[in-house]
Amino acid sequence: MKQIGRPRGRAVSILALAASVALVGLSSAAGAGARPAAKKKAPATAALKVETPPAANLSETGSTLLYPLWNLWAPDYQAMFPKVTLSTAGTGSGTGIADATTGTVNIGSSDAYLSPTTLASAPSLLNIPLAISYQVIMYDIPGLTAHLKLNGTILTRIYLGKITNWSDPQITALNPGVKIPSLPIVALHRSDGSGDTFLFSQYLARQDGAEWGVGNYGTTVTWPAIKNQLAEQGNGGMVSGCAATPGCVAYVGVSFLTQGLGDGLGYAQLRNGMGQYVMPTSQAVAREAAGYTRITPANGTISMINGRVKGGYPIINYEYAIVNAKQSSASTAKAVRSVLEWAINPRFGNSHKYLSQVRFQALPLKVVLQSYKQIQKIQ
Repeated sequence: MKQIGRPRGRAVSILALAASVALVGLSSAAGAGARPAAKKKAPATAALKVETPPAANLSETGSTLLYPLWNLWAPDYQAMFPKVTLSTAGTGSGTGIADATTGTVNIGSSDAYLSPTTLASAPSLLNIPLAISYQVIMYDIPGLTAHLKLNGTILTRIYLGKITNWSDPQITALNPGVKIPSLPIVALHRSDGSGDTFLFSQYLARQDGAEWGVGNYGTTVTWPAIKNQLAEQGNGGMVSGCAATPGCVAYVGVSFLTQGLGDGLGYAQLRNGMGQYVMPTSQAVAREAAGYTRITPANGTISMINGRVKGGYPIINYEYAIVNAKQSSASTAKAVRSVLEWAINPRFGNSHKYLSQVRFQALPLKVVLQSYKQIQKIQ
């Protein structure tokens, strides 16, 4: 368990962001009568603040994908705000959602947004975007250095037990010229309630709903009973289990990609909604995210799976803080607001300094503003 704390001094403004938009100068048009260009308004983000919180003991649990980022945020937030403590734990998104819903924790971390049913039954719950993440499909095929092309249909048939060997013609046809050994496939899935399961099963449903099932996705799903499969706890368990199992395939949150590469695992190119096979690069993730920025609703609830974006990587998501807007006291609410304001602030938690270490990407400023408005509802 990690602890993070609180600051001294005044609230911190994102004033530096205003300087990033220069005032437009005089028109350079030649001749008399040239008018000065209109002045642009300072960006709305200049008004965002990180509140100075009172002393408080807070708790966070949930997404194992977000957990490494919380552990990067923790010491620097504590240096600023040493009177707030926050215990954190990587327990899976399902637990994070459940514990935030029941009030067991102040902040539940999740790779999955709240379902319409949950939002309707618990209208005081918020799902607040904190950063942009993505998922990779990893495998352990000894001697293979190429990034295999895979798609939702192939992966669906693997997890249904219809494709059982890496040398299956359906896989080799997608990968001409690649020498793929004859090796039994072992399909790994999460045993805990997982946002990564939510993302992966949604990708299968959107790419091949006929076989997988259009609505067959969630933080938990009923996995078909097939011969070669393993259930693992957390992203760490998926990586270590795959590394110990030649022939495995596993869906893994990107903050664990470095660990997987260190263990000798490979990762795939995936077919996107345009039919292109795309590597999980920061550029491809940024393209996909840009396609969703404009249509992200005020409450942050949006699927960013299998979008029709040229060159976009097809399994990306917002990482969420699941929070009850009605906290136990005003002082607790203020402390929760402060932590989340710091986390989404481009000068602090949403800076490259932190996000690059877990391969996450910063929220677009439009979404920062929307998240900030949601945070202010916490009372």
